Amino acid sequence: MQGNFQRRDRDHGERREVNQMVFGIRAVMEAIDSGKEIESLFIQRGLSGSLILELKALLKEHNIAFQQVPIEKLNRITRKNHQGVIAVISPITYHDIEDLLPQIYEKGETPLLLMLDGVTDVRNLGAIARTAECSGVHAIIVPKKGSAEVNPDAIKTSAGALYKIPVCRHDSLSKVGKFLIDSGVQLVASTEKTTTSIYDVDYTAPTCVIMGAEDIGVSNDLIRIADNLAKIPMYGEISSLNVSVSAAVVIYEAIRQRIVKE
Repeated sequence: MQGNFQRRDRDHGERREVNQMVFGIRAVMEAIDSGKEIESLFIQRGLSGSLILELKALLKEHNIAFQQVPIEKLNRITRKNHQGVIAVISPITYHDIEDLLPQIYEKGETPLLLMLDGVTDVRNLGAIARTAECSGVHAIIVPKKGSAEVNPDAIKTSAGALYKIPVCRHDSLSKVGKFLIDSGVQLVASTEKTTTSIYDVDYTAPTCVIMGAEDIGVSNDLIRIADNLAKIPMYGEISSLNVSVSAAVVIYEAIRQRIVKE
């Protein structure tokens, strides 16, 4: 079965769709078999039986992550017969950076990529995507787990940019990072764990800028393999910027250098 998450517009009293969901074991399996992108999947904790085993085998085959949750959470999402399984369908189609990167090179363009490590706020994701699309970033790379959902709030904040810029979703960002390095792309991690300024890095080469979560920053796995660590100079009493603002600062320094080089 399918349904929509909806909410009432406070100003106009109108109802508008904010996300689509599929519930019921067979319905979710059919959605996966038909090629639907699953943004998130909830399975009732302790659920058993041959059909649920078949679903889990399908999830493993398609490398789809899921959360095991109490039935109370599922009942809060819908009062219909969900059979212990609810899937939220992604409004976008995800890409693989392994397929996308060769296409960028084939066009004779110098890759400029953006990797988001642990950015979980949908509005930050939307704002970053808007900046990335406006500045000509070729793709955004996010992890399958521990990342903000691409939902209608994110799309609205992005002003529709999430429909336009390729978003690549992968299991392991460190594996993606190693693939990029092997493919001639330098990794530049935006972090406070360095004395090097973002203005001292050469972004005219193929580059992937890595932005981390506001609380813990870029993960150590990515810090260890990054070609460059760079920090945004700070002169005020507040020691950090919102991650979407930080991303814009670094991206446009890369764009500035590339324009000057032309």
